[in-house]
Amino acid sequence: MFTFSFFMTMGIVVTFFPLYFDYKGYSKIQIGLLYAIGPLIGIATNLLWGFLSDRFQTVKKIMIILILGQLVTAILVSTAGWFSLLYVCLAAFFFFQQPVNSLNDSQVMLHIRSSGKSYASFRVYGSIGFAVSAGGFGLILRAYGTGLTPILLFITIGCTLIILFLLKDTRQGGKKMAFGGMVNIIRSKKFIWFLALVIIMSVSHRFNDGFLALYMRQLGASDSLIGYAWMTSALSEIPVFFYLSRHGHRFKELPLLAFAGVIYAFRFVMMSFIQDPVWVIGIQLLHSLTFGVFLFTANRYLSQIIPDEYRSSGQAIFAVAWSSIAGLISGTAGGWIYNEAGGSTVYMIAACLSITSAIGFLCTYLFQKNEGALPSR
Repeated sequence: MFTFSFFMTMGIVVTFFPLYFDYKGYSKIQIGLLYAIGPLIGIATNLLWGFLSDRFQTVKKIMIILILGQLVTAILVSTAGWFSLLYVCLAAFFFFQQPVNSLNDSQVMLHIRSSGKSYASFRVYGSIGFAVSAGGFGLILRAYGTGLTPILLFITIGCTLIILFLLKDTRQGGKKMAFGGMVNIIRSKKFIWFLALVIIMSVSHRFNDGFLALYMRQLGASDSLIGYAWMTSALSEIPVFFYLSRHGHRFKELPLLAFAGVIYAFRFVMMSFIQDPVWVIGIQLLHSLTFGVFLFTANRYLSQIIPDEYRSSGQAIFAVAWSSIAGLISGTAGGWIYNEAGGSTVYMIAACLSITSAIGFLCTYLFQKNEGALPSR
């Protein structure tokens, strides 16, 4: 229930925030800067709250603080009148919003160790929540206007907070982290190289996150059609999560990530050539073979190289790489490229980055297999 509700909030932030800021009259460059502030803040805040969770061995109490902070700062965002004030208020909102996903992942990963359940059996409800948000709220905003976006945000955050109090804290009474072990993880060459390739792939993914709505609007799409596109991508994750939870062990992680990169490239090349926004819905089905494969496989890889007592910090570092750093690059560079060269150019660059990461993952696998290089430390 918590994962479902939180991802409904995320659906609003990802799908309708760019349209809301466009509705408020901000330029593409300004929207790109607003989109980039979240990842910029996330670099520090993911690490901070992940460290505090590991240090005090609690996820639930940390998330209560974060969700309360989201509710207060969301109100400030909706009332900000000047761009500079909005920028500050949105930074405050992302300070509380960015770490929740990685903390929820760490909570789930710890729970499945003792319960025997799969990560997919929980994460699938995030996909459903995102789909309900993108599709259902798209219809509501089409009927009542984009200006209703903040009200929907307040509702989903409030529901998330209520459900949060029902959660059991899986971290209580666990083994506390030792600083030396976390330093060794950060210094691991294998881990750092993996994060570098993740960032390259994630920049292309974040290009799509940040500018899909604006690109579809440019092609003449309505808010509801944009919502359907996001709903399609979220629902497409579900069968892939279930398949990988049962059969994913048959595949090596790095080749699977290379496969996701190739499909990402194919997906974004098609996006760069479309003229009718309706075609986006079909292309978004490839989200299952791109982000669905990437997220599940990357988390499985992390679970093998990060001890449980460093789970939140390790997930936070991963979130900083694929969400914060990649989002910062895509938001700032993507806004400028979109303004100067248009959305099709943004997607073509995303395709080039995707194929680069795919080659990197595949070469790393072959190098490790044949040479046994890339030492873990």
